[in-house]
Parts: sequence; structure tokens; C-alpha cells
Amino acid sequence: MDLMLSSFLTVVTSPSLMGLMLLAVPIGLFFGAIPGLGGKLGVVLLIPFVFGMEPIAGAVFLLAMHAVVHTGGSIPSILFGVPGTGPDAATIVDGFPMAKRGEAGRALGASLGASGVGGVIGAIFLAAMLPILRPVVLAFSPAEFFLLALFGITFIATLSGASLRKGLLVGMFGLMLSFVALDPHTGTQRYTYDMLFLWDGVDVITAVLGLFAIPEMIGLGARGGSIAQTTTVARYSIAQVLDGIIDVFRHFGLTLRTSVIGAVIGMIPGLGGDAASWICYGHAVQSSKTPERFGQGAVEGVIAPETANNSKEGGSLLPTLFFGVPGSSGMAILLGAFIMLGIRPGPAMALTGMETVWILIWTLCVSNLLAVVVFLAMAPAFGMLVYVRGALIIPFVVTLSFLGAFLSHGAWENIVLLCVLGVFGVFLRKHRWPRPPFIIGLVLGPIAEDSLHKAMGIWGPTFFLRPQSLAMIALIVGSIGYYFWRRKRQAAIEVQYDV
Repeated sequence: MDLMLSSFLTVVTSPSLMGLMLLAVPIGLFFGAIPGLGGKLGVVLLIPFVFGMEPIAGAVFLLAMHAVVHTGGSIPSILFGVPGTGPDAATIVDGFPMAKRGEAGRALGASLGASGVGGVIGAIFLAAMLPILRPVVLAFSPAEFFLLALFGITFIATLSGASLRKGLLVGMFGLMLSFVALDPHTGTQRYTYDMLFLWDGVDVITAVLGLFAIPEMIGLGARGGSIAQTTTVARYSIAQVLDGIIDVFRHFGLTLRTSVIGAVIGMIPGLGGDAASWICYGHAVQSSKTPERFGQGAVEGVIAPETANNSKEGGSLLPTLFFGVPGSSGMAILLGAFIMLGIRPGPAMALTGMETVWILIWTLCVSNLLAVVVFLAMAPAFGMLVYVRGALIIPFVVTLSFLGAFLSHGAWENIVLLCVLGVFGVFLRKHRWPRPPFIIGLVLGPIAEDSLHKAMGIWGPTFFLRPQSLAMIALIVGSIGYYFWRRKRQAAIEVQYDV
């Protein structure tokens, strides 16, 4: 307790640390708001600036910047249907329809509130998990990774709308494309056709831009006018942004659940932010009494992925700091930066580095709260962009999409892939096929495959009979059963209403 309080005082009373956070937060929001940049590139570009800094000061600066990237990433996701970062793709599904309805202010407010609360809860989760860290992290084996990914894939059904068949077909297509890469165990090429840029697989950022940004801009160009299709509201006040923030507390049960789920997923190395945001979005749909609203502009569809995006940072710091195993790709770069600064993550942190750990925990809390203030001051100006004529926005967004596809891996071939997937996205949008299942399949496919290979190598088929595996299988079966029960109940209610 004394160490926790002294670390808090160190953070909030140090002019240098607070100054670094005040500088890092706007930079993080900027890197999140520009599609294709993201936290990883931000850390890489800022590492030269922390050379020579005190280890704590450098770590605070980099972590504060990285912690608020997804808060900024919601801006283009909501306003233009372009994800600032990969995990922000789930925010598009309901955030962009809200902007089209003229509720951009409310959507931005919900995103802002969810990000702030999620970031703080993620830090609290990190603090609460310190005493029981080791057994929790080590309890997850490849068998649980595989079944957890499989559980996420079952959300394809939840996100399929009225047509389960269409959702499964799109999801399976995404799953199929996830196998385009080098085989993770043999190193042989699979469907890469000797193209080097496909060795790491189909880039998620490029896929999201192709399926969401390009079709929406083509649709906006064909329709004309602005993104917001309503003419009843010409502008909105800060009160509407505050209304979105209040929505976070109106649905505080969902906010709390998805924050904890995001933190837990962040704690498991290898799952990453994409899985956290989509799994939490699926949970929001599955736990809603009116799931048909999702995809049409439900505020819960903004809250769930945004809480997960920020809370996962607290969870992913756990294995990064105490085992030297990065909880995500962004944490992998931060891990290298910490080592460069002289901070040595590993089991020894529990003995000699707890002061550093607590300072980083408080950095997560304070930086997320600072992001709320910065974002809140600028949100009304951001929201007015949805009333700008589409002819002015489309070239800007398309340029950012192409730039984002290129910057994500530095491969010009991704621009060609963006165009191909853009055509596919236009087809799906035109015929009203669900697009989120494609991204779920693409994101979770490699996780499921790699974990299955490892589980089979360790236990063989008997890994399905492990107690943890049986519990996960029961969860998967129960989730699918609940989906069909709810669909049957909803159909019965509709029939009764028609009668």
C-alpha cells in the first residue's frame, strides 16, 4: 500500500513526468487518428527521442503515448468508416452508422468515455492481478488458446444478422485467407505464389480498409451529399458529446464486463487487440436483448470494443513486465524500448522493480484521463466533419486508405490487395452481406491454427479432454445454443405480434 501511494505521488507531483505525459497523449491521439500509423509505428519513431532519458521518464513517455492510440483511432472509425488502427475496426460497425444518422457527437462521446473507463479499469486490473499473476498466466496453454479462438469464431453467427448462411460464408472466406502465409511450423509457402509480402499473411489493416473504407466512400460518392444523411441536425453541442459519455454509465454493466474481458485477453500473449475488440463486440451483441440493432448504429456497439481496446493495455503489461513475454505486437516493441532504457522485464521485477511497475500502472490511469480531457476539448470540431460535402472528404479518406495500406507493412503490393478487397467489400455492401465475420475469421484463424498445432504436439487429441478444455467447450456449445434459442424466441415473438 505504501509503495502504491508513493508511486502515485511520484507520478502526479513530478513536473517532468506530468509534462512528458501531457506531450505524449496528443502524440498518441495523432498516431491513432491517422490510419496506418498506430501505436507500433509511434513507439518506433519516438524511440530515438528517449535516448539519454532516465529509464522511468522514457518508459512513462512511451507507455503514455501507446496507451491512448486507440482512443484517437476511434475518430476516423466513427467519422469516415476508416479504422485508425486494426483493433478500431470493430468500432466502425456501429460508430459509422451513428455518424450517418447525425449522431457523430454521441458516438464520439461514447468512444471517449469507454476508452477512458476501459483504460482505468485495465490499470486497476493490472494492480489487482499482481498477487496472483503467475498461476493465472501459466494456466493458459495452447489448448486454451485454440478453444478461446474457436469461441471467438462462434461470434460469426452472432454478427451475421438475419442470415446465418451469409455470415458463415463470409467468415469462412476470411478464415480461408488467414491461411495465406508461410506455414508457422514447416516454413513452407501456402498460396503466396512466391510473393514476399504475403509471407506474413494478409494484412489485417489492408483488409479492414478494403472491406469498410473503400465501399463506404464509393457509396458516399454515388449517393452524394455528406456522411450524415440527416438534415434535421446541422450541428451539435458539447452536450451531445457528454450524452455519449453518459451512455457509458447507462450501460455500465456492459462497460465493466468488456473492460475486464479486454484486460484478460490482453494478458494472454499472442491474442492481441484485434481479438479483444471483436470478442467484446460479439459479447455485446450476444448479451443484448435487442441484437438486431447492432450494425445499424447501437451505442453499445461503440462502447464494447472501445473499452476493450484500452483495457487490454493493462492486461498485456502483465506478461511483458514479469515474464518478458510481450502481450501484443505493440508491447513487443515497448519491451525492446524498455530494455534499451535499462529496465529489465522478467521475474526479477517482482523482487526489485515493483516501484517501476506501480509507476507504469499509474501512467496508464493518468494518461487515459488526460486523453479524455484533450479529446473532449476537440470532439465537437471532429464531429462537424460529417457535414462536410462528400466530394471534399472522399479524396482525403481514399488517400489515407492507400497510405495506411502501404505503411502497415511498407509493401506496395498491399495497395493492389486493397483494391481487390475493396471490390469484394462493395459486393458485400451492395447485397447486404455482413462484413464483420470476414475480419473475425482473418484475425482468429492464425491464432487457432498455431495453437491447435502446439496442442496436438503436446497432448495429441486428448487435449480436448483436459478439464480446462472441457470448460471451454461447454462455453462454446452454450454460446451457440443460446444464439439459436434466442433466434427461435425472437421468431416466436414476431409471429405472435403479427397475429
